[in-house]
Amino acid sequence: MAKRLARKDSRVAIDLKPTGENHDSTVHVPQREKIAFQLSIRERQDLTERQKVILEAALDKDTRCIMIDGIWGTAKSYTATLAALRLLHAGRVKSILYVRSPVEASVHSRIGFLSGDLSEKMAPYTAVLNEKLEELLPKGDIDRLIKDERIQCIPTGFLQGRSYNCAAIIVDEAASMSWEDLMLIISRCGQFTRIFFLGDTVNQVYLSDKSGYARFVQCFSDMESKENGIYTFELREEHDIVRSPFLRFVMRKVGVIRNSAGQPAEPMFPAK
Repeated sequence: MAKRLARKDSRVAIDLKPTGENHDSTVHVPQREKIAFQLSIRERQDLTERQKVILEAALDKDTRCIMIDGIWGTAKSYTATLAALRLLHAGRVKSILYVRSPVEASVHSRIGFLSGDLSEKMAPYTAVLNEKLEELLPKGDIDRLIKDERIQCIPTGFLQGRSYNCAAIIVDEAASMSWEDLMLIISRCGQFTRIFFLGDTVNQVYLSDKSGYARFVQCFSDMESKENGIYTFELREEHDIVRSPFLRFVMRKVGVIRNSAGQPAEPMFPAK
């Protein structure tokens, strides 16, 4: 999936702001044609009201960016992938880009150099997207999207100098990115692109004090950002976890243990 997109882009003339009879206001935006087949998207039925609100905002025609700060199991990746596929199906975006920094979530020694081409090196990190695609689409649809090079996976460091029009960009594990990484990624957004930042600023930060995601989300958590199509969401309540009842219990229990051990961290789910 990490193969470079083929040169199938066509210049599509889009009239953005008509300003008069004799003035040519047509802006040529390089982008691909919409997909030539229908997707059979299989949506889960247990999304919470909060997750439905996020999905609704992601699909709004004026939205440009969705930032989610949520704990484990709150369907961050699922919601973003579902929104991207629905936008692709409707022809409102023409491709999906999955971005992630190759940072291991481990306190142990690193596994070191990974052999193979870019696709093989990124495979352990793009497994999340593959799992969501398999959950949402039949294999035939996934194969057609890959064959048509509508899905691309790329590490953060390979984005310099790139520009993406009419794409859905999913930025996973954003809490493991620096402020500079996040600015690099968001600056790649061209016309008609919408971008999803997914991360957990409390429990899944693997860059120590170098993570810029908390500051990034805070920067855009105001009314002016909403007016410009940027929305921020938190998923931190027990009922936001949809992965399994078992995980809800574990997270609740961990909150109690943290509190009783006298650690400075607040319980994961404060008592109501």
